[in-house]
Parts: sequence; C-alpha cells; structure tokens
Amino acid sequence: MLKTDPRTADIGSAEFFDRARARLRFDIPPGLNDASIIPISGDPGNDRMLQIIAQERPIRPAAVLVPIVDHAEPTVLLTQRAAHLNDHAGQISFPGGKIDATDASPLDAALREAEEEIGLGREFIDPIGYLDLYATGFGFRILPTLARVRPGFRLRINEDEVDDAFEVPLAFLMNPVNHQLHSKEFRGMERSYYAMPFAERYIWGATAGILRVLYERIYLP
Repeated sequence: MLKTDPRTADIGSAEFFDRARARLRFDIPPGLNDASIIPISGDPGNDRMLQIIAQERPIRPAAVLVPIVDHAEPTVLLTQRAAHLNDHAGQISFPGGKIDATDASPLDAALREAEEEIGLGREFIDPIGYLDLYATGFGFRILPTLARVRPGFRLRINEDEVDDAFEVPLAFLMNPVNHQLHSKEFRGMERSYYAMPFAERYIWGATAGILRVLYERIYLP
C-alpha cells in the first residue's frame, strides 16, 4: 500500500489554491540579479557550492511556470526536454527559460516560454505568485511562478525544445514519502538533491527541488 502523509491527505484542490493565494506574492527577490545575495537552500554543501558558483560564473536569471491543472484531482504539467539539446537533454522540467530583456517581468517570461515550448495559451493560466528563488550549480537563478491552469487546453509541442509534455498527480508530488534525498560530490563537498521518480519518469534536480519548495510553502505550517 502506498504510504501517505496526513499533511497532504487533508488538503483538497480548493484548499490548496486558497493557501497558495494567501501565502504567495509577486514580489521579485533581489537575489534574482544580485550575485552578492546567495539563495539559501538549507543544505551546507549546496550553500557552499552556490557561493563558489556565484564567484565564478555570471548570474543567469530564469523563470519557470509551475502549472497546476485544476482537475478534480489536480495534476502538475511537466515537460521532457528534447534529447538533442546541449544543456539538460532529456531531463524533466517545468516550462520556462531565461528571462529576456523584452520580458516585462519574470511572470511574463514564464508565460512566454510556456506558450513557445508547449503552446499553453495564457487564457488558460491564472498566475498565483512566485515561489522562493532557486539557484543551480550552472549559475541559473530560477524564479518559479505557481499558476492554476484551467482544463481544456490543447498543447502544441515545440520539438526544437521539448520531446513531450505530461501530467503527474499533485498528490503524488506533494507527498513527502515520495521525496527521495540523494547526494553527490562537488569539489570534495557533499551536496544533496531531491528525486521523485514517477512511473517511467525520473524527476530530479532543480525540478524536484522546486516541487519540494512548493510542498514546504503550501503544506507546512
């Protein structure tokens, strides 16, 4: 039998979105563009890695959409990056990418990228607010936008960027029993990362890390 956590079992779709609207805002964190501000992950190895990366590489501001499809049982809409890409080929991701100078805001960048990558129209998207800034070992500073997505959309996959788009039950991803904590070495230091395997999909790295942030913001007191 699949183990569950009572903090996830007690929250339905309406309460999830109510909590999200109460807890999230559209304030842009200064660390998105300021290399002297290091996003804190809570893991000493990760935090030290981010300090080193900030000194060695320029900041790469990025935005992603965290689309929660408002079915009776909500799902998270994810993508699988194209296998021919130079960076993160084949990995499970959120729709998103770097913030362009022409983007009015990180939200605008996330909406633009979602439309360009998978054809998710803005008329189906109800943005709720930004999650915490997430930094990676490649110098990206990612600002995720949580959004409610109305069902009924039809996707158009941009095969230059994405191989597939699929949905995973929100209840599975928000159940901490499914949050595997792994580690790897970075210049002699151990740093941790999350993985959330689902069927044949291996969700890990920044995507799993952002999902963990979502769990901590919405489900924990």
